[in-house]
Amino acid sequence: MTVRDSGSQAVCLEQDVVLARQLARKLASDCGMRLVDLTKLVTAVSELARNTVVYGGGGDMDWAVLEELGRVGLRLTFRDQGPGIADIKLALTDGWTSGGGLGLGLTGARRLVDEFELDTAPGQGTRVTITKWT
Repeated sequence: MTVRDSGSQAVCLEQDVVLARQLARKLASDCGMRLVDLTKLVTAVSELARNTVVYGGGGDMDWAVLEELGRVGLRLTFRDQGPGIADIKLALTDGWTSGGGLGLGLTGARRLVDEFELDTAPGQGTRVTITKWT
């Protein structure tokens, strides 16, 4: 796998959620992502960026444009130093929400992308990495 380009975007305030969505949309479009896949990715970004602000107290969205076996992808990592997720099994249960978000939760975001990784522990923050391929 080759990283063609990468960077980071702060996700600390509500308005940063919009900026994260806009950046993800532009990067996905530049990768040649189909509209339906681009829309799925941006929807997942909305949920995860909002979680970073609301539950993680703010953090960053790291991005990387990937190339592997003739395909292009976009990997986004949302990381914060918040309280972490105490009950990962509950957080990954369909239909569960802690309220106020899009109602997708982590499971909804997971279904919208090709790859999903969650790394969290109480008191150690949360890192969610998603990848969508063209």
